[in-house]
Amino acid sequence: MAASPIPYASIEDLPSVVPIFPLPGALLLPRGQMPLNIFEPRYLAMVDDVLRTHRIIGMVQPDEGQVLGSGLYAMGCAGRITSFTETGDGRYLVTLTGIARYRIVDPLTVMTPYRQCRVDFGDFTRDLDPDFGEADVDREGLLRTLRNFADRHQLSIDWEGIDDAPNDVLVNALSMMSPFSPKEKQALLEAGDLKTRADVLIAIAEIELARGTGESSSLQ
Repeated sequence: MAASPIPYASIEDLPSVVPIFPLPGALLLPRGQMPLNIFEPRYLAMVDDVLRTHRIIGMVQPDEGQVLGSGLYAMGCAGRITSFTETGDGRYLVTLTGIARYRIVDPLTVMTPYRQCRVDFGDFTRDLDPDFGEADVDREGLLRTLRNFADRHQLSIDWEGIDDAPNDVLVNALSMMSPFSPKEKQALLEAGDLKTRADVLIAIAEIELARGTGESSSLQ
């Protein structure tokens, strides 16, 4: 099943309560695409429910030290199911396309097997604007750091695709695919705008280069 482009003109179009999918190290950003292999019964039920309604799932990272006691980071990103396939062995292969970030207002007590939270998108109206912050990104600095990082850690890079990508796609795709820790991924999510996210991405990569650590990975 393929879906039409995301039809959200304003934050007010988004639901105030969303089902939550906690996944450590998983970073979804606006307009980014995240493939998911759904096999746990509670999340199969979640997908069934959202396909009947708004098709929106709230991605968020677990954080056992979170002060609210929810076990979740306070900020996540909502995504819309834009492709869906059911396998012969009962799994769902889903693609989420990021819409906008949110703050968790209230982890709800619900009867569903999956968690639901009341969320607030109010601080992230600019997430719906793909051009916001495009011109402020230090693209040259980002690509220079990426090349150094790729050389050091023997990463396979699709340079042709990167050269053709607009800044919004470049920064968010590199952030989502980066082989960084969950805390570093959260810092990328919480960056206030595209320029700041690019700066954070450069800073994290430069710290890793200075440490001389990291495992071989692939960014494609």
